[in-house]
Amino acid sequence: MWMRIVDRAVLLAVAVCCGMTFCKAAEEGATGGRMKERLGRGLIARPLADGSVYLGWRLLETDPPGVGFNVYREAGQGKPVRLTEEPVSRTTDFTDTSAPAGTACRWYVRAVIDGREGEPSRAAEAVGGRPSQPYLRIELAGDYTFQKAGIADLDGDGRYDFVIKQPNENIDPYVRYWKPSPGTYKLEAYDHDGRFLWRYDLGWAIERGIWYSPYVVYDLDGDGRAEVAAKTGEGDPRDPDGRVRSGPEYLSLLEGTTGRVITRVDWPSREGFDGERGYNYASRNQLCVAYLDGRRPHLVVERGTYNIMKLVAYTFDGRRLREVWRWDNTDLPRSYWGQGAHWMHAADVDGDGRDEVVLGSSVVDHNGKALWSTGLGHPDHCYVGDIDPDRPGLEIYYGMETRQRQRNGMCLVDAATGKILWGHEGFTRHVHSRGMCSDIDPRYRGSECYSADTDSEKRYAWSKLRTCRGEVISEENLGGFGALVVHWDADPQRELILDGRVQDYRGGAHVSIQGHVAAIADVVGDWREEIITSVRGQLRIYTTTIPARDRRVCLMQDPLYRMDVVVAAMGYYQAPMTSYDLATSRTP
Repeated sequence: MWMRIVDRAVLLAVAVCCGMTFCKAAEEGATGGRMKERLGRGLIARPLADGSVYLGWRLLETDPPGVGFNVYREAGQGKPVRLTEEPVSRTTDFTDTSAPAGTACRWYVRAVIDGREGEPSRAAEAVGGRPSQPYLRIELAGDYTFQKAGIADLDGDGRYDFVIKQPNENIDPYVRYWKPSPGTYKLEAYDHDGRFLWRYDLGWAIERGIWYSPYVVYDLDGDGRAEVAAKTGEGDPRDPDGRVRSGPEYLSLLEGTTGRVITRVDWPSREGFDGERGYNYASRNQLCVAYLDGRRPHLVVERGTYNIMKLVAYTFDGRRLREVWRWDNTDLPRSYWGQGAHWMHAADVDGDGRDEVVLGSSVVDHNGKALWSTGLGHPDHCYVGDIDPDRPGLEIYYGMETRQRQRNGMCLVDAATGKILWGHEGFTRHVHSRGMCSDIDPRYRGSECYSADTDSEKRYAWSKLRTCRGEVISEENLGGFGALVVHWDADPQRELILDGRVQDYRGGAHVSIQGHVAAIADVVGDWREEIITSVRGQLRIYTTTIPARDRRVCLMQDPLYRMDVVVAAMGYYQAPMTSYDLATSRTP
């Protein structure tokens, strides 16, 4: 089934220009030989209301410090015209103020190194004088919403594609919230042009809730084409009340271009999840991708959050999944029980070039051995990144769902050791939902940390916004239990997404958005991020046209950020973090 593209010329400026090929072992990353995607320039062309056309493209980690860019335009069937007198070197964007109105044009850039021009980038197309919406849109193959979006190159043509999970509905396994599923989830793939590729029905074996249905999208075997890893089952194993307590469960790999099942292995078993609460606990399932050996991507499969936790790690050779290690907390101290969060992070917390798996309040080392645990219990939010730029290494910010009677219901820990650096002093009942951790206030170095506690009815009670050192700077309500954030304007701080608007912290609004935010990622253009939303029947991509002040390497080339984008296709959503602080890092 083919889908219709609206505003096609503008969409091609994004979709056609996401040029990307897989970086083979011959071009391994500097740390541990990590295999990476090789990104193209990702040039976009966006017509503005004044008749000009905004252009933005990527700076890559392989670019030398002195690289500049010449910008070219082809109008209709005319010859290319160079628009820049000197190569653009301060930013990676440009506004074409002389684009002919009503004429279809193509733009491309050439990197200039030591006075020599390189090959032209993939072209971006638009029609000057036709201002576009602040978003691009892809028409879905039906009148429905979607819950999640996986972002990867499915067909190996060097451009990002999308795998969505629809509809946007969620049933929680907890006894007070559970209800029978009214239908089944479907995974759907759309290519870079918006063409519908395939649909995979997860069936009645997978109940319609986030915790029953994890999936991730990534190139696991290094052939340049991403696979889709998902939890699947067989037939209709529902009990008379609608719960699924039995039947086979699998980790299945689907071919990115067709949705065909390539291989599958058993999902970690339900064994050990006994008693009245066993169904709820066993229904918590997650997936992540981690470079456990510092070179190859591994799949890590998890079952359990609130008591028993089981993990299995696999590699994929293009035909089958090979088990690397298994871990569970059965024989570990009680400080390792019930320490799971609502998504997993893959991050090199100890600086050895290999990823660890951050389950929540505990961390499993790259070799499948327990590394550390705070013993604080289950966090509702868990952010990993360079939160405090004045400390070496990474930090983790927690908002603890588990009741803390004296302290640390909101706390920052050293990611390498789990040592608590600072924590809230006092009682917390149930710190709830996504919280927020990002640099939003330029007055303070590093990221600001926000969490809110609940009252006895699980409603908003109070909140704290702290600096990365733990100083309380505000007690205002920022979106209740937390706000999403996005790099949108020209400064290194992120903006808040509140009440359907992208706005500065204590500042004005930039743009209004509609729909459910399914993903935030640096997908195209320069280092600023795109917002992907679900509107009935549409996938929308909001992208900024604010002129930049400086340039930065594409965020998707930061290993921690890229893996955060991968796991954002499952679990509760948190905006991705970086392994460095943007405000204090040098710009090339």
